[in-house]
Amino acid sequence: MDSPISRAEHEEFKARLQEENERQNKRLEILEENTKQIGSLTVSVEKLAQSIELMVKEQESQGKRLQQLESRDGEKWRSVIAYAITAIVSAAIGFIIRQLGG
Repeated sequence: MDSPISRAEHEEFKARLQEENERQNKRLEILEENTKQIGSLTVSVEKLAQSIELMVKEQESQGKRLQQLESRDGEKWRSVIAYAITAIVSAAIGFIIRQLGG
């Protein structure tokens, strides 16, 4: 049969349990803090992803506007070239007609 333990053994066992509980409580506190930090990090990453998504949309919008502006300058340049060619051809025809008539 089991023999009863002494009061000193009981106190020693009790002290060991309390120390173990304190260690476990500290470990739980650390885990809880880590969990909070991970949750906070997750929220920050979500906000960052949303911000990047908005930036991408804005860049696409700006790209379209820039393309329109660039094409506008190209159209103006082509118009200027067309007018210049028309003027040169008209001057050449006028010169030829003057030479023939003169």
